[in-house]
Amino acid sequence: MDLPRRLRLVVLTDQASARPRKILDVVADALKAGAPAIQLRDKHLPPRDLLPLARRLRADTRAAGALLFVNDRLDLALAVDADGVHLGPDDLPVAAARALAPPGFLIGCSASSRVAARTAQADGADYIGCGAVFPTLTKTKPEGPIGLAGLAAVASAVTIPVVGIGGITPARAASVLAAGATGVALASAVMAASDPASVVRSILR
Repeated sequence: MDLPRRLRLVVLTDQASARPRKILDVVADALKAGAPAIQLRDKHLPPRDLLPLARRLRADTRAAGALLFVNDRLDLALAVDADGVHLGPDDLPVAAARALAPPGFLIGCSASSRVAARTAQADGADYIGCGAVFPTLTKTKPEGPIGLAGLAAVASAVTIPVVGIGGITPARAASVLAAGATGVALASAVMAASDPASVVRSILR
């Protein structure tokens, strides 16, 4: 698998940004435009309610040849046969998740410092989600942005792919890649767009 290429754009789901449209409809537009990876992220729905959504996304991403990641929940990711899970600092540690995951299962880890990124890589992470690069309101506990310099420091500290996240728009994507990121992760820039497909195509170009 050419993981860096598959991670050049990760579309994160966000129902608040997608309204009044449904997440599945926005994701369908993104997949048709060539989005190579989707991450199911919802901090509010319980797993019982997330399960049918995750199953639909698994079917849609598989049909489109795209990766599916589930945010936070390894159990849910394994239940729907997702390609991977993305873990934050309050989630199951990477090493524990790696011990439970089947061969080939991808594990991403949020890290905003060189030390955290190196630890995640040593523990078995396949990629780093680094940010927030720019100010963002989509995180439930927004922290100060690390900026392009912070992203560059993390990217230079590890050998696994680094995906920039947080406040990234099509206009900012080039600067994120120039700082050393393998790809970008977008939530509201795609979810809230009147034409999500055009945003995806713009990023991929």
